[in-house]
Amino acid sequence: MSLGTSSPRILADPPDPQNLFLQEILAGSATYGMAELAPMLMFTPKDGMALSPAWSRQEGDQLPGRTSGLGSMQAQSSEELELLPVKTIPSHFSQVYDASDRDFRAVFGWEDDPSRHNFAVGRPIDMDVPICIDLDRFVERSNGIFGKSGTGKSFLTRLLLSGIIRKRAAVNLIFDMHSEYGWEAASEGGGRDRFNTVKGLRQLFPDQVQIYTLDPESTQRRGVRDAQELYIGYDQISVEDLALVRQELNLSEASLENAIILRNEFGKSWITRLLAMSNSEIQEFCEVKMGSKSSIMALQRKLTRLDDLKYVQNSCTRNYIRQVIDALNAGKHVVIEFGSQSNMLSYMLATNIISRRIHEAYVRKADKFLQSKNPIDRPRQLVITIEEAHRFLDSATVRQTIFGTIAREMRKYFVTLLVVDQRPSGIDPEVMSQVGTRITALLNDDKDIEAIFTGVSGGQNLRSVLAKLDSKQQALLLGHAVPMPVVIQTRAYDAQFYQEIGATDWEAMETPALLEAAAAAKSDLGF
Repeated sequence: MSLGTSSPRILADPPDPQNLFLQEILAGSATYGMAELAPMLMFTPKDGMALSPAWSRQEGDQLPGRTSGLGSMQAQSSEELELLPVKTIPSHFSQVYDASDRDFRAVFGWEDDPSRHNFAVGRPIDMDVPICIDLDRFVERSNGIFGKSGTGKSFLTRLLLSGIIRKRAAVNLIFDMHSEYGWEAASEGGGRDRFNTVKGLRQLFPDQVQIYTLDPESTQRRGVRDAQELYIGYDQISVEDLALVRQELNLSEASLENAIILRNEFGKSWITRLLAMSNSEIQEFCEVKMGSKSSIMALQRKLTRLDDLKYVQNSCTRNYIRQVIDALNAGKHVVIEFGSQSNMLSYMLATNIISRRIHEAYVRKADKFLQSKNPIDRPRQLVITIEEAHRFLDSATVRQTIFGTIAREMRKYFVTLLVVDQRPSGIDPEVMSQVGTRITALLNDDKDIEAIFTGVSGGQNLRSVLAKLDSKQQALLLGHAVPMPVVIQTRAYDAQFYQEIGATDWEAMETPALLEAAAAAKSDLGF
């Protein structure tokens, strides 16, 4: 928007501030405001139906199917019209109307539409009409939630995960770094709400969400109910997993090369064998296998840090990752809590190991489905949620992580990502271009703002929008799951939301339902 005048003399000799009469004379004719509008969408009839000539609209008419600012057409039902990118511009003297609730419903859909999995994520600024996201389109590509620290990314993530669970659009695997998605977490409100808590997914959907924990003691202290333990054995850690955390372990390239020699010799048990080797045994091994004694000894010394991780064991009597895969196959949503094991070494190692094995299982299932074409063999769409995504997807490590593979494959094997990050500029540009839908809260850094619009047509026009968002409960929504970019006041995650989403509150469950949920949990545990 800008201000204009019919003559430069007005700017050179403006009216006296006290001369209100002259100001009123100049306003609207000699002085005016200009708004530059960019058409985003156009309505076209389905099935080749012809549009009738322009129609006239009286004040207060509620006609479905009209377009605001894109020319006028005869009133038609929204079922007879479809949205397409703009391929023309309005003609001179086209009428412009304020958008009504029906216009927003025609563009963004409505939550109770039985034909789509629409979910309301917020409303336009200063309007009380829901803005819906198409969850069917949302889960079929990898997506991102971005914003600087303290802008409510966790609440946005919890909101979207609730929608996916409620609408049964996909199954979720959530790597809960700070233990705030599965069970209750602290509210971000101020004042009296500062010490309040909000419900987690397990409390809202007790019969659909399972919690696994890498730190059982921390989980028990928080009062989490029916959480299952999860352990990883040394034989499940590959050289590729160590390459991902080489910076955290301070591993050299030579150490990783010698790790490959050890793996080739000892197979999956190479870490256990290495940690048990004496100096003389390492010397003997290097003489036979042409390894480097100094590099292997350094590798041995640095891998002892893995003993500090509570969930890493020499060997596991049960295949815990197989249990997670079985739960996902059964349509359960899985939250993996880290508790005190939330440092970057622990988080990156566990998420990569678990996701790699789950992806391998999904590749096998997808190949079977593509061969048989039997709907029974079709894998359930899976969404994997990770935090601090730039640590997995930066240009230096993206080729070494399973997450880079998933992001580039899009929905080829029915697995997509939901990345949560405060530094989108740290994500590899190739991966960022594959992110289908981006929900972005306030960002100040120019590099982060530029990264948000990587691969987005016309994104440069929206750059200034991000810097002007409020620090709380506002976000820019754009991409594959919405017809056009829109700034929203995000939906509150509170008691009203719990009621609207229709979830079964754990505390409100009657005794028979509670016993049924407990029986289901015992069955999941194998009892």
